[in-house]
Amino acid sequence: MNDPAAPKPPVNGRAADDLRFYRTDPVSFVRRGSRLHGKRKDSWDRLSGDYVIQVPRHHADTSVHEDFRFDAEEAFGRKAPLTVEIGTGLGEAIAEAAEAHPERDFLAVEVYLPGLAQLMARIDAKGLTNVRAVQANAPEVLDVMLEPGSVDELWIFFSDPWHKTRHHKRRLIKESFLPKASRVLAPGGIWRLATDWSQYAEQMRSILDASQDFSSLHPGEEAGEHSPLTRVRRDGLEGHDPEPDFTDDIGGWAPRYEGRIRTSFEAKAIAAGRLVFDLAYRMEPDAG
Repeated sequence: MNDPAAPKPPVNGRAADDLRFYRTDPVSFVRRGSRLHGKRKDSWDRLSGDYVIQVPRHHADTSVHEDFRFDAEEAFGRKAPLTVEIGTGLGEAIAEAAEAHPERDFLAVEVYLPGLAQLMARIDAKGLTNVRAVQANAPEVLDVMLEPGSVDELWIFFSDPWHKTRHHKRRLIKESFLPKASRVLAPGGIWRLATDWSQYAEQMRSILDASQDFSSLHPGEEAGEHSPLTRVRRDGLEGHDPEPDFTDDIGGWAPRYEGRIRTSFEAKAIAAGRLVFDLAYRMEPDAG
C-alpha cells in the first residue's frame, strides 16, 4: 500500500525522521521461527489466500496501517455474531468452536506463522467457512482494524505471563489494554480469559474488577477454600514458598468455559502441576 501520508522507514540504518514509524508500547510477544514445512506449508500455500486477512502494514510486519478497517460482512459473506481470539496458537480452540457453532463467525489473531498454518490445516480438515485469521499485533487490531462495538465475544487464553518483574510491562492484559477491549466489544459482549500463572491471574482480576466498563459474570464465586489461588499459595505451587494461612477471599473465578477445549498447551501446564484460572466479564451497556 503506497500511502504518501504513511511514516517513512529508516534509510541506510539511520533512525526514521517520522516517529510514527515506531511503536510506543512494547509488544507482548517474541517472534519465533517462521519457516513452514510439509503439511503446514501445503495448507498455508493453498488456503491462506482465502482465509488470512491481507493487512496493509505500518511500521513492522505485524503492524496494522492506521487506515485499514476489517469488514466482517464482506470477509464472511454474511452478518453474524463475531468472536475474536487473541493468541490463537495452533488453532485448536477456535477451530473446535467454529465447528460447534456454524452460526457464529470467528477471527483468529496470531503472530506466529506456523500456528496460523496449522489453523489453515484444521480449517481444511473440518471444512470450515466461518473462520478468518490475521497475522498482526493484537493491540493494533483492536485500536485500528476492528470497528467499534463489532465483537460479541473476545477470548484471550494463556497469553504470555512474562514472569520477570522487569518484563511485566510486556504483558498483554494491563490497564492500558482495557480501553482497547471496550472499544471493540458490543454492549453486553463477553470477555473470556484464562491463564495458568496465579500472579498474572490476580493482575487480570484486579484491573478488570476495578474497571467501570466491565462486570464479572461470577462475582465472589470460587472464593476461600474453593479458590485455585488459595490452593496455589497454600501448597507452594509455581515455585512459591507455602503460605498455609493464605485464603483468597475475593474469588470471582469462572467455571471452565465449555467452549474452551483443553489444548496441547494447557495439557502441558497441567502436567507441570500448574492450575488454570478462568475469568469472564461482561461489557457494560453504557461503557465507553
